[in-house]
Amino acid sequence: MEDEIFPELDFQKRGGFIVTITQDIDTGEVLMVAYSNQESLKKALDMKQGIYWSTSRNELWHKGATSGNIQELVKVLYDCDGDALVFKVKPQGPACHTGERTCFYRTLWDNKAK
Repeated sequence: MEDEIFPELDFQKRGGFIVTITQDIDTGEVLMVAYSNQESLKKALDMKQGIYWSTSRNELWHKGATSGNIQELVKVLYDCDGDALVFKVKPQGPACHTGERTCFYRTLWDNKAK
């Protein structure tokens, strides 16, 4: 049964997907947020690279396959509920499709701003 591949994870809670936060292992910076399903997680672990599930294209998404900005997967953590992942990666180039290092380069609100 497919659910037994990762019994500690709850893929069904969000329709077969788990939110996946991608973080630079050296700096701790959050690079992007994506989704994983069982297929993409298995492939990511097998290839030791950032591989996700594209919910917009409904297919596997190998980060950097076309841009060359791959993510070497170093460690995978999961949360206490088993419904979120953190991919600790060594990025080879920017994570964002805009060319920015991280997808989180814009500030919505900053309490320290004057």
